[in-house]
Amino acid sequence: MKETKILIVYDSRTGNTEKMAFAVAEGVKEMNGSTAIVKKVDETKLDDLLKADGIIIGSPTYYGQMSSKVKELFDESVKIHGKLTGKVGAAFTSAGGTATGAETSILSILQAMLVHGMIIQGRADNKHYGVACVNAPDEGAVKLCRELGKRTAGLVAKLVKG
Repeated sequence: MKETKILIVYDSRTGNTEKMAFAVAEGVKEMNGSTAIVKKVDETKLDDLLKADGIIIGSPTYYGQMSSKVKELFDESVKIHGKLTGKVGAAFTSAGGTATGAETSILSILQAMLVHGMIIQGRADNKHYGVACVNAPDEGAVKLCRELGKRTAGLVAKLVKG
């Protein structure tokens, strides 16, 4: 069986989104045969995106959008346009309060993934677009992050392993 690689890319100024990224990685590791690779967005290269079977991106919410550093990575990814088609994608965010644009931040990330032809991991029962938390992730948000990682790794395994 092929081992799957899930890349978790994040931007974090306060450490909140970083905590979420490592919780997502814990969830990925719960899936046998899945490896989690966690990278700050500044350290992420296009080759990292190409080597991953699944990509989960986290960003703080800035004016209802992904951060400029995450946007810069997507802007650079035009160089590999078409080469991420079929990879699984998911997103998460941390925000400064409720009703401050967390859902639109997640959707901005997912929209860029869809433009790349990626398959998006959603959720039917709640938190449809991804995980969002207010300020530092509490126990509930950490649990949701782990679940996001596990569900995304599970979808990758279904697609890659058959």
